[in-house]
Amino acid sequence: MIDLLVDPVAHGGRPEDAFDIVIPDAPGFGYSQPVAAGWTTARVAAAYDTLMRGLGYENYGIHGSDNGALIARELGLLNPEGFLGLHVLQLFSFPSGDPEEFEKLEPAAYAGLEHMQWFQSVGGYNTMNASRPQTVAVGLSDSPVGLLAYSELFNSFGNGTSLVPLQTILLEVSVNWFANAASGMSRSYLENARASAEPRVNAAPTGVAVFASDFQTIRVFAERDNSNIVHWSRFDEGGHFASLERPDLVAGDIREFFARLR
Repeated sequence: MIDLLVDPVAHGGRPEDAFDIVIPDAPGFGYSQPVAAGWTTARVAAAYDTLMRGLGYENYGIHGSDNGALIARELGLLNPEGFLGLHVLQLFSFPSGDPEEFEKLEPAAYAGLEHMQWFQSVGGYNTMNASRPQTVAVGLSDSPVGLLAYSELFNSFGNGTSLVPLQTILLEVSVNWFANAASGMSRSYLENARASAEPRVNAAPTGVAVFASDFQTIRVFAERDNSNIVHWSRFDEGGHFASLERPDLVAGDIREFFARLR
């Protein structure tokens, strides 16, 4: 999405729609150093704010998906001076058990609940990574075939809807392999599982883009946990890795969200 956001004119857009882009790797991911004890998403969010201040930005916003969406929401909770807002592909809000919540659900939301149940049924890696991350990391760090097999998640968790090109999957897995990132990525689940924070409501301006084959954020639950949702989009094509599958749609939605905040 970089070129789409940095150079909109080349893609039929307007020069005033151009963004400055800063793309940090969360500790333990990509080219970063292995994650150490205590590096929760909240701590990463605070580090990102320090990074942006150090780079000279007085105002900025954030986009994220999956772990990036968690970090983005933590930045919303932090809501530092000059923070414009967060655009995410998921808000991980779940039923609280209050029957009144279900009375507010529309028919499409019930389909989202079924999709959410399926999503959780294929999330065994969450349990493994959040409890014994170094155990699985040994195999993933030793075998490129093991890492590639573990990365079948790129195929939309095996549901046959993935639009991620094979070459892109190989590129993503290669980055993880050459950077020996498996251990850090696995450990991040454990660090967040150990964090015991009281539930808090995010009041920063928030935009959500929900893709058909991804985790289905349900608006009733999301609005309970996020009081300032100002933008909500749904797309009929694309999954958990929408940024790799439909970068034009994601970039366009990011642009639309931040245009609302001007």
